[in-house]
Amino acid sequence: MQLPPGPKTPPFLQLIQWISHPLDYLEKSAQLYGDCFTVRWGNFEAVLLGSPQAFQELFTVDSNYFASTQGLLLPIVGDQSMIMLDGAPHHRQRHLLTPPFHGERMRAYGQLICNIAEQVMETLTISKPFAVRSAMQEISLRVMLDAVFGINEGQRFQQLKELLTSLLDSVSSPLSSSLLFLRSLQRDLGPWSPWGHFLHQQQQINSLIYAEIQQRREHPDSTRTDVLSLLMSACDEDGQPMTNQELRDELITFLVAGHETTATAMSWALYWIHHLPEVYTQLLDELDTISDISDVSIIAKLPYLSAICSETLRLYPVSMLTMPRIVKSPIKIAEHQFEQGTKLIGCIYLAHHREDIYRQPKQFRPERFLERQFSLYEYLPFGGGNRRCIGMAFALFEMKLVLATIVSRYRLALLDQSPVKPVRRGATLAPPDGMQMVVAGYRYQERLLANRTSQLCELKGVHQ
Repeated sequence: MQLPPGPKTPPFLQLIQWISHPLDYLEKSAQLYGDCFTVRWGNFEAVLLGSPQAFQELFTVDSNYFASTQGLLLPIVGDQSMIMLDGAPHHRQRHLLTPPFHGERMRAYGQLICNIAEQVMETLTISKPFAVRSAMQEISLRVMLDAVFGINEGQRFQQLKELLTSLLDSVSSPLSSSLLFLRSLQRDLGPWSPWGHFLHQQQQINSLIYAEIQQRREHPDSTRTDVLSLLMSACDEDGQPMTNQELRDELITFLVAGHETTATAMSWALYWIHHLPEVYTQLLDELDTISDISDVSIIAKLPYLSAICSETLRLYPVSMLTMPRIVKSPIKIAEHQFEQGTKLIGCIYLAHHREDIYRQPKQFRPERFLERQFSLYEYLPFGGGNRRCIGMAFALFEMKLVLATIVSRYRLALLDQSPVKPVRRGATLAPPDGMQMVVAGYRYQERLLANRTSQLCELKGVHQ
């Protein structure tokens, strides 16, 4: 079978390049081979697609042409996670999982998100540097534990928080993430070996999740609105509820995917807001037009705040690639004929950096999302088709509320104004762990002082 040309580097070296310097690898490959090229990462061979035309064909063709593969995340999320399923099982799970993350159910979490952001920020000390990603990770993890599990205190909450953070950190750096990419390293040689330690942490997390599920089954509470409770009460078209393993795998998927990716996106947004004075000024002007900053429905609709979030996810999408699709029947995509067994992957990063669509694509310009609307095949930070991220609306909602809460209440500053370059963190593109900021002041106190000064000036004018 003749595949499109691609890098000539030996497969193992391509894998090393993809793990250690993913953006250089993608950009150089696209420069040499165009919008469609074949990559060979060790034993994994796939065709990467980067044009809107290819995305449209990939996402709109009958899904029966493809099977999915996501072996990279299988050790983490489990084989009953929706992202691992195809056909009827995938449709069933998606149908059951959609309601908690849309409409009134989602908006009910708005004040919870704002409160958690405020609580985490209150722990920071004036003028003392803090790691931006760690702070955003704390916020997003607490949001997910509260919204998904409905727990925000106690021993089980603390254990889950610590174990999940440790588990993700254990596969986050380019070196440690090799555990996910190289199956030869996935050998349990005891708790002191990297994979053995990973599995031990996973077993502890599983025990806590299954204990929570069992407790809910024994003591049902119809007043609870967290995602776990909603899923436990949901039934498919045949009246069948989700099994314990299905619940566990979906909960882990939410906690891992929703927590880590949103924390990364919020970290990038805070960087750009405070790295570019004109962006910070325009956002402040917009936030200052709101009389009640606690009105989450208004915050979610702010145009410039929304544009900042969109541009953040365009420039460095937390997921560089779409879910791999395996061709089940011969199909033509982007003028290439692909036979059964071919793996097709959309490259989100390359699509977001096309100069024919995004003028000056390397620059952070939120205005581009106010000037025009991009199609689902030009801008796709959450993937597309029947595999688009089910938590997209919730992630954007959380991102906007956290940014509005922080920027409207705190005056932050980057510790170092030097340009920050993305690094691999597991499967995502994140700011380096060393990126730090400081709390330089409290905006609500400054506004209060300004109002009092204005009132004194008015009184003085009256008496004169």
